[in-house]
Amino acid sequence: MAKRTAFSRLNAPTDMTVGTPWKSILSFTIPMLIGNIAQQLYNTVDSIVVGKYIGDNALAAVGSSGPILNMLLVLFIGISAGASIMVSQYFGAKNREALSYTIGNCITVTAICCVALIVLMAPFIRPILVALNTPASIIDGCASYLMICLVGMAGLAYYNILSGMLRGLGDSFSALVYLLVATVINIVLDIFFVAVVQMGVGGVALATVIAQIISSILCLIKLARMREYFDFGMKYLKPVSTYIKTVIRLGLPSGLTQMIFSSAMIIVQSLTNSFGEQFIAANVVIMRVDGFAMMPNFSFGTALTTYAGQNVGAGLYDRVTKGAKQGTLMAVVTSTTITGIILLFGKGLMGIFTETQALVDLSYRLMMILAAGYIAVAVTQSLSGIMRGAGDTMTPMWISLITTVAIRVPIAYGISFLTRTPELPYGRQECIQISLLLSWLIGAVLTAIFYARGKWKTKALK
Repeated sequence: MAKRTAFSRLNAPTDMTVGTPWKSILSFTIPMLIGNIAQQLYNTVDSIVVGKYIGDNALAAVGSSGPILNMLLVLFIGISAGASIMVSQYFGAKNREALSYTIGNCITVTAICCVALIVLMAPFIRPILVALNTPASIIDGCASYLMICLVGMAGLAYYNILSGMLRGLGDSFSALVYLLVATVINIVLDIFFVAVVQMGVGGVALATVIAQIISSILCLIKLARMREYFDFGMKYLKPVSTYIKTVIRLGLPSGLTQMIFSSAMIIVQSLTNSFGEQFIAANVVIMRVDGFAMMPNFSFGTALTTYAGQNVGAGLYDRVTKGAKQGTLMAVVTSTTITGIILLFGKGLMGIFTETQALVDLSYRLMMILAAGYIAVAVTQSLSGIMRGAGDTMTPMWISLITTVAIRVPIAYGISFLTRTPELPYGRQECIQISLLLSWLIGAVLTAIFYARGKWKTKALK
């Protein structure tokens, strides 16, 4: 009976307005960090299966598809961010009716957006790839991967949004369980579709879509059973302009932030593509290892968003400030430790993806440039999480706009142009990683300055 009670506590919403701040943040972060590891494992297995069973060109195809897929998801990232903030603040304020309408309306809006996105974007997948100078050797694989992901967009979208709602309620454990289920399904289907059925890159996309659909259904069932905290029924699915406008107001900056980042990635991807298939494949390997380095940062950032949202909803601003200091310190220490591990064992990790030694060496050399930036991102994500949770989603958006558009893209192309030689007609490959590192460092400084100014304390929902 004791075990069942302990499990029930893990599986229930958490009130982060009481108890020691760092303990609340850490207990919420750990399941999410494990979930992010699973999510990264998801992506890593995709790359390992593709690299081992199909080849380096297929690995490059999956990598080139990433920025475009992220661009397709920006709308849902915005809805998820807005919903999570509203859910956490209304939960903290114990506002049952507002919480019920927020959850119901977000489910409806997501369905409408999924249909619209498929209809509008399907004809433009290949033209976009052509415009980005995608090498002819990988363009078919890219197109196949993206088209399957687009058709299965509902699974990708609903998992992000519904798991965001669960986290807004303080339940990071259920989201973890469902993600672990999806990860196992994804791994099994990856191997089946690629190694057995030999579907190629399309099989990887299909495995991901099926796994995400299953995890989103599990999240929906979990929410439908949480009647103790809010009401769930057809009444709340009917669109109400007040809640939709609030979701848009809070979520639009986060969606635009992701769109800015994805746009910059697409612009830089065009430069990346100019360096050839091996460099593209090296960037895929870097992104997979990079994902593990970034996990603590995103996990603590999301935890602090929920923490801030609940405490701002309850009017406990001193507690928010205390939690911000403790949470940021934990994020920095964790990120520093993981970065050190990657620096020590990076070559071994990269050798998992490919047997081509030149590709391993190139990936490791480029990864070393990024290392110091992960600690800076820990600061950015933590303090941005506090501001977003308090309702200030505009400041992180502007900082992202400055660092990505005004700093990263010009520096990448600037270094490329200035280092061109007859032997290097497109300049030095390191321009991509150097520009990213500088944008991370400047982003951390700007975020710390705007957090210290404290205007985020005036943005709570009424």
